[in-house]
Amino acid sequence: MQEHAPSGQGFDPNETIIGHVSNSSAEHPLFHLPAILGIDFSVTKHVFMLWLVAALVFIGVTWIVRRHIRGGQLVPSRTTNVLEIVVEWVRDSIARPNVGDKWVKTWTPLLLTLFVFIFSANIIGLIPIFDFIGLVDRVFIHSGPDSFVNRLLHGSTTATGNYNVTAGLAVITFFAIIIAGTRAHGFVKHWKNLVPHGLPKPLYVLLIPLELISMLVRPFALTMRLAANMTGGHIALLAILSFVFIFTDMVGAMGGIGIGLLFSVPLSVGISGLEIIVVLVQAYVFTLLSAVFIGMAIHAHH
Repeated sequence: MQEHAPSGQGFDPNETIIGHVSNSSAEHPLFHLPAILGIDFSVTKHVFMLWLVAALVFIGVTWIVRRHIRGGQLVPSRTTNVLEIVVEWVRDSIARPNVGDKWVKTWTPLLLTLFVFIFSANIIGLIPIFDFIGLVDRVFIHSGPDSFVNRLLHGSTTATGNYNVTAGLAVITFFAIIIAGTRAHGFVKHWKNLVPHGLPKPLYVLLIPLELISMLVRPFALTMRLAANMTGGHIALLAILSFVFIFTDMVGAMGGIGIGLLFSVPLSVGISGLEIIVVLVQAYVFTLLSAVFIGMAIHAHH
């Protein structure tokens, strides 16, 4: 959980927590790339996790679908049933009630992609993959501090805890809203639909800026809600586990073991169980709000 502190220094929970939830782009990039227009394009751990999640989702879904088609199975397999349940649930419970029957086939693929990707990124962030790699490295491999393996151990595994990632997903929703409104009503009519019709003209001086601000606040709210929830759980978990090391520094090893057995471990197990629920809920909320915003652009007269 924490690299050994130099002699004479105690355990630093702040450094440990921030190190585990950060992107580590400046100090521990996985691959150095040249900066373009002042932007560092080095591959960080969160970029690596994005690639990993995207690859796993693409390979997994493609394998399930191709296996079903090539096998010519009359009875779907368990994996095919699971995929069908997810697709139908997103279509019938999220897309159709918000965008309507006319547009459900148009927007279900986007909403389904958002849900599956966010859920996969969230759940992979809970799996201690890199902690196991670090344990194997320290026991068997003993790689150097500048090795790729050690650079891989720094930072968070939850890509959706990075505000840049959630902002990117929110921007997709933002442009989807504009495209949905434009396709349903035309470009000019979409922007006219931002404010109600038939009101006294002086009110539009107030309403137009407010509606424009509201339009920009939606992706910001999506960004902050997802990233904050995914980061907050990890911070709480690490803070509770830090008590073990803090009490070890204060009263010795037996004190650390005692606080761990009586307090940190039971509470961490409970929070981990809660995190599993949060993983699903946050993917659902992001997808649902995206569907609601898209539906509001399509059914502006409602």
